[in-house]
Amino acid sequence: MKRSRQVAVVTGAGSGIGEAVCWRLAREGAQVLVADINPGAAETVAGAIANAGFQVLPQRVDVTSRNEVQAMIRKAESEFGRVDILANIAGILGPSAPVSEISEEDWDRVFDINLKGTFLCCQAVLDGMIKRGYGRIVNMASVAGKEGNPMLAPYASSKAGVIAFTKSLGKEIAKTGVTVNCISPTMIEGNMVKEMTDEYFQSLLAKIPMGRLGKREEVAGLVSYLVSDEAAFTTGQCYDISGGRSVY
Repeated sequence: MKRSRQVAVVTGAGSGIGEAVCWRLAREGAQVLVADINPGAAETVAGAIANAGFQVLPQRVDVTSRNEVQAMIRKAESEFGRVDILANIAGILGPSAPVSEISEEDWDRVFDINLKGTFLCCQAVLDGMIKRGYGRIVNMASVAGKEGNPMLAPYASSKAGVIAFTKSLGKEIAKTGVTVNCISPTMIEGNMVKEMTDEYFQSLLAKIPMGRLGKREEVAGLVSYLVSDEAAFTTGQCYDISGGRSVY
């Protein structure tokens, strides 16, 4: 797909799925703002993409801060002129523990990053996208948000919130030329999987009919489709990428 001069903002872009999305969109011709809470990671990814001959900028952002999110969007607009694409990839797994042992602080942190961060980033680009009559937003949900995973209540609950938020916003602005969709991956190769115990990892792997983890490049491919003009009639949807695990 060709994205000549389109501008994309990708959060959680310093590694994993976010990094893969940056590379995919850059190779397709987009100018990309690589945003991550770890400035060194953002600079490393942006530097590699720039060395490959693509237009890219790094940006440190804490997606739980309205001021930092707005500063991120202002930078994209000042450097590239506008924001056409927003990929909300930033997220954390949070504690793996029984509900009775989860602290209020851990619960709030997971929701602040996974759900509030998604809300703040969407809110920050809406005015510009609606005024131009064009925009593509993709949010990161999870199959856990559909099924509910034991020992991961904050994560599963926050991702269910992302799905509901995506559906609400997609319907709310359906006539504006701006589409809003989310994706629900199962376990994908990367750092989040490394945070799990081997026993818990094996129990989740057993649920995937294909019998393997997803690849971050496969997720980036789905994001690429959803932010393309080919998906212009698709909004408020949650797309499964789970190796057959999801049943709805």
